Amino acid sequence: MASNPLWQLSATELSSLIQSGEVSAVEAVQSSVDRMRAVNPGLNAVVTDLAASALERAKALDASTAPKGPLHGLPITIKINIDQKGEASSNGVVAFKDLIAPDDAPLVKNLLDAGAVVIGRTNVPEFSRRCESDNPLFGPTWNPWGKHVSAGGSSGGAGSAVAAGIGALAHGNDIGGSLRFPAAGNGVVTVKPGVGRVPVYNPSASAERGILAQQMSAQGLLVRSARDLHLSMPSLIAADAHDPFHVPLPWRGPALEGPIKVAFSLEAPDLPLHPEVEKALLDTKAALTEAGYVVEEVAPPSLREIAFEGRTGLMTESYHLMWEEVSKYGSPQIVNVFEQNFRRTPSVDMPELLKILARRTFYARQWSVLMDEYPLFLSPFLPQPFYAPGRDAEGAEGLRETIGQAFWSTVGNYLGLPAGVVPARLTEFPEGPKPIGVQILGRRWREDLVVDAMVAIEDRLGTLSQQLWSRMG
Repeated sequence: MASNPLWQLSATELSSLIQSGEVSAVEAVQSSVDRMRAVNPGLNAVVTDLAASALERAKALDASTAPKGPLHGLPITIKINIDQKGEASSNGVVAFKDLIAPDDAPLVKNLLDAGAVVIGRTNVPEFSRRCESDNPLFGPTWNPWGKHVSAGGSSGGAGSAVAAGIGALAHGNDIGGSLRFPAAGNGVVTVKPGVGRVPVYNPSASAERGILAQQMSAQGLLVRSARDLHLSMPSLIAADAHDPFHVPLPWRGPALEGPIKVAFSLEAPDLPLHPEVEKALLDTKAALTEAGYVVEEVAPPSLREIAFEGRTGLMTESYHLMWEEVSKYGSPQIVNVFEQNFRRTPSVDMPELLKILARRTFYARQWSVLMDEYPLFLSPFLPQPFYAPGRDAEGAEGLRETIGQAFWSTVGNYLGLPAGVVPARLTEFPEGPKPIGVQILGRRWREDLVVDAMVAIEDRLGTLSQQLWSRMG
């Protein structure tokens, strides 16, 4: 039996104990439920408590004689913008609070089929379109490191929950950084899969999303230890016929010959690179070099153009396909955030949008050629330490210091490449501690290489969980 409370264990550690029979599913789930009850009132990360049904499912798993799935008995959370049968897919919008899912989304089904147990559903911003998790239906989610630093968005509830020890795995999704912002802000780990890797479908949806939303968004998991992604992602990516564009590739790709070359850049296109972010990147570079990777400084192809055109295309699509609904059902705050975004990145006409969409292939080809030589690319995620809560709703400067920093984030979304964020440093600022994460982009379909690199970094730089929990008390 583990000496630490079960909720403190990584998913990999906890799974090993469950698979061996040393720990029951009920014991694992009860420990996470107890932790949720202890710390969630101060965080508001989980907004739908499913403890009762979770414990019933855990009892059934313990009583079953069927072979244990790879995630058997692991407590997890699901973001409230994804369908879970019988639960509301409100997306943080008051008008949608009674939108009850008729069935599970494929990713929920995949996790349940693997034996996972859902203990709660996590918070988002309205319409899941802010890098902050606050809405009039449930209120704000707080970062377990303190109220001086945002929990991020739009998967802020997931990031806060898993960092605090509420569940071993936390589902989230990402269209412009919504997995990676919370990973960076809460000091946890994620990989945003490439386009098509995780089957996507919400049975409650009344219409299909726009083509760029389909191409730029991805479903994934936030975890406390990078190895947990190797444990859990193979289950998440299982095929489902409801997604006709799902890519049925195995999690592990073929081994690469020789030492893996990693491109490296300190480029910060707008705001300057903060010294603490630079230190985190240099520490990460040293860790990868020690692990046997060959890290070389490389200029990123078309970084500014990709960020500008990716945002322009998505905001144009959002204006035409989302704005009417947002302005009708959204709060004054989210309406203001959308209006500020539209002013910052105005919609373009149809001929220009078509040109933008055509040039996307040009940029993707540039990166494909680069990544034929360098399968990984180490860079900042944000050039500055994480921002304060609510900063993205504070006008043009607030947007510039939040989503406006996400040049490197947009590369992963717009080009459909896998992109991971791993904590590399914890810095004490006058206002309080802030984790600093770095990003690793990967060759198309090679999320496993990104995770391997994050494991190597974590083995040398450590994780932040114990430091956080000692501060939380």
